[in-house]
Amino acid sequence: MTTSDFDAWVTCPRPNPHARLRVFCFPYAGAGSSIFRQWHASLPREVEVCPIQLPGREGRLRETPFAALPPLIPKLAMVLSSFLNLPFVFFGHCMGALISFELARHLRRQQCPGPVHLFASGQRAPQLPCELQSIHRLPDTELIGELRRLNAVPEEVLEDAEFMRMLLPTLRADFAICATYAYNRQDPLDCSISALGGVGDFKVSRDQLVAWREQTHGTFTERMFPGDHFFLHTAQADLLRGISQDLTQLLSRPAECRC
Repeated sequence: MTTSDFDAWVTCPRPNPHARLRVFCFPYAGAGSSIFRQWHASLPREVEVCPIQLPGREGRLRETPFAALPPLIPKLAMVLSSFLNLPFVFFGHCMGALISFELARHLRRQQCPGPVHLFASGQRAPQLPCELQSIHRLPDTELIGELRRLNAVPEEVLEDAEFMRMLLPTLRADFAICATYAYNRQDPLDCSISALGGVGDFKVSRDQLVAWREQTHGTFTERMFPGDHFFLHTAQADLLRGISQDLTQLLSRPAECRC
């Protein structure tokens, strides 16, 4: 894999040579790494924010998106292998939470360094059934209507007809990832987990968030924020304050941050 391949996958708006902790950020369906572009300004100075850019969006719009987790996870593990020289954390929203969870389990199976913390945002616990079923197979008009009903894509995106025309293949692939996800019971992760949700998110209930507790041997934290499924945008300041609190605790306990 070439340097340009790495650069395509792992974006870093502000490299931090003094970082003691990396945060890898995985976006929701249809979104790209730009949604995390300004996060570094609100997180501790010892942190380096590394958003993940998946194929099929933004600068990689012409690339074929992955439509299932099994081929995506080992690819991500290979891409990140040279970035794991520091302790690291995963943040994922919705689809991104599933990706980061399965990536953490894959790294454990490969006896590679794993995350010291997982932020699971806007996603029911992986052992719970998904409601999306075959949404990715619907005709375009029905798919857009269902995405609107589920509040699965920001309204401003759905209203941009030209952009939606280009984005629909990626959305179909992303929702296929969620709809075809098959949970396999394994030992809980050793890393701590924070489950984050919006109080007005009808897609993911508080009980479904709290069920993430079953996926860790470590500490578990649940935080609710004002807003719906996209609280990571509308309540971003509150969200980043909560994330900063957890990161500061990790940074204060060096023994938990060793790879």
